[in-house]
Amino acid sequence: MNLAKKLFVTCFLTAGLMACSSTEDEIDETEPVELTEITEKFQPQVLWEASVDDGVGHYYSRLSPIVAYDKVFSASREGDAFAFDRVTGKELWHADLRKENPNGGFWASKKPALLAGGPVAGINKVFIGSENGQVVALSADDGTIEWQAKIKGEVIASPAIDAGTLVVNSASGVIKAFNASNGEELWSVEQEVPPLTLRGISAPAMAAGGVIIGSADGSLTVYIVDNGQQGWTAEVGEATGSTELQRVIDIDSQPLIYGDKVYAISSRGHFVAVDLRSGRTLWKRQYSSFRKIAVSGNTLFITDVKGHVYAVDRINGLEKWSQLSLTNRGVTGAAVVNDYVVVGDYEGYLHWLDQETGEIVARHLVDGSGIHSTPVVEDNVLYAQSRDGDLQAIKTP
Repeated sequence: MNLAKKLFVTCFLTAGLMACSSTEDEIDETEPVELTEITEKFQPQVLWEASVDDGVGHYYSRLSPIVAYDKVFSASREGDAFAFDRVTGKELWHADLRKENPNGGFWASKKPALLAGGPVAGINKVFIGSENGQVVALSADDGTIEWQAKIKGEVIASPAIDAGTLVVNSASGVIKAFNASNGEELWSVEQEVPPLTLRGISAPAMAAGGVIIGSADGSLTVYIVDNGQQGWTAEVGEATGSTELQRVIDIDSQPLIYGDKVYAISSRGHFVAVDLRSGRTLWKRQYSSFRKIAVSGNTLFITDVKGHVYAVDRINGLEKWSQLSLTNRGVTGAAVVNDYVVVGDYEGYLHWLDQETGEIVARHLVDGSGIHSTPVVEDNVLYAQSRDGDLQAIKTP
């Protein structure tokens, strides 16, 4: 399908599908709630702070910091990739991935790289995708470009790497596997894309020789990593309603592989547990989300399209608790740290929720520009990046 004909419903990203309504009553329902006073049980401690250039600005993006090789890697939409020392926050290298503008004169600036997917690290490299369909592999040691490749469509979700194979999903429905060492294309498949979808795609998840990817038609499919052969497919989204908008059922969050099960959620439809080997649906519950799924022990944590945070038993899918006080605040997916789960919001606040009860027990402001992607945790240190590129390493007492 021609990507130019594909319509992305961007209003979903801030307040759910209902935010696209034009009636006054429904607009009122999508207004972000004001934060209320909480009884703070501790004060999060900022270990260090760094700048990732101009960040992602107001654009849709899932660029997020990652931790690997004792470094923190991150990037800006314009094309600046960085590595920071994980302990001190000292900048170790900076790579400018902008392109020379062939139509410009002597004073012309470079063309933005439009980085959007990643980064992800493996085999001592850092991989990032762009809205231009570029996939770039950088040396984790010094940021030099190791190889570059092209894929049809925007790369707006993180690639996945396992056993030396890098798998990239694009907004056009094309999935490509590359030799992560040299960029050689290994195989390519193409999923059918509905005419109306959200601006977002599922990041691949890899395990046990398979790569699992959610699609815009609400299905979850496994492909063999070695050759791209399709295996089982499970239906997650459920189209309802009479209009195309009401029937949007994309899977835009990365499937979570945990043990012998896969957990996936649709933007409108269901949250499911699927057997990893057979694709058999083990349980199905009605939740809608495009945010990252988190797990701790036997509990799954999800943020739905309204910004409500839920804890769900991963064995049977039964709800343990819900936190509804962050409605319509553009809440990120949850990150697990110690006995808490942490989510960010559109005003730049991080909220610590007790894993057992869902009570908000601490709050911290990173930057007023907002938190756009799920924070990451490594060795009980949380790393969060604001839209303006303010990156903080935060310790939970």
